[in-house]
Amino acid sequence: MSKIPIALELYSVRDQAAADLFGVLKAVAKMGYEGVEFAGYHGHDAASIRKVLDDTGLKCYGGHLGIHTLLGDELEKTVEYQATLGNAFLIVPGLPHDYTNSKAAWLKTAHAMNEIADRLKPHGMFTGYHNHHTEFHDMDGELPWDIFFGNTKKEVIMQFDTGNALIGGAEAAPFIKRYPGRARTVHLKEHSETNPEAPVGEGSVDWKEIFSLCETVGGTEVYVVEHESGSDPMSSVEVCLKNLRAMGK
Repeated sequence: MSKIPIALELYSVRDQAAADLFGVLKAVAKMGYEGVEFAGYHGHDAASIRKVLDDTGLKCYGGHLGIHTLLGDELEKTVEYQATLGNAFLIVPGLPHDYTNSKAAWLKTAHAMNEIADRLKPHGMFTGYHNHHTEFHDMDGELPWDIFFGNTKKEVIMQFDTGNALIGGAEAAPFIKRYPGRARTVHLKEHSETNPEAPVGEGSVDWKEIFSLCETVGGTEVYVVEHESGSDPMSSVEVCLKNLRAMGK
């Protein structure tokens, strides 16, 4: 059985979190999740959030942060907030168009992320990038994903989102193999051609292969469930966790 903890990306329950973040954290802990990845803090200070995390036994296994929060003087404030949460993984979930509209732009972005990684190193923190589907569309004979990760330091985390990649026609396995040790946090998202609301374990993702690679060459330290659709998000993410437990995770 895997010892890798399972966290919930709180974007999955974004409306509920916006209305009652602390209540959501308590409910997520009761479901059996071991941690969370934040996608916004809904006006709460870091100390208040940390108290709820400690009270519920949850760990902060990541945060989705805009690139602007990691640049220049903003980085110091971001580091202070994330340190209070106990978070080491500062992941960029998407980028403005001018960071991604050409190969030259991607190379410039890679350079910027390398600099961020260097600045975070003394704090024991890491930055990384999370895919959607466009990173797997050809750009001048290469994939943006490869342009970026082929030119970033090994410390820059490859947060692979399984479902998003499949929308772009890409399987996770080749990239986990191509960039060993860099899939330190992985988004477990289902993909189904027939059911857009399919929870993890009830679609077409080859979970057995992904888990095997994550637990051998991927260097994966945390699995992060993300489920973006459905009329009852809280129930859906609970089903995702139950299905993962049934798979031995």
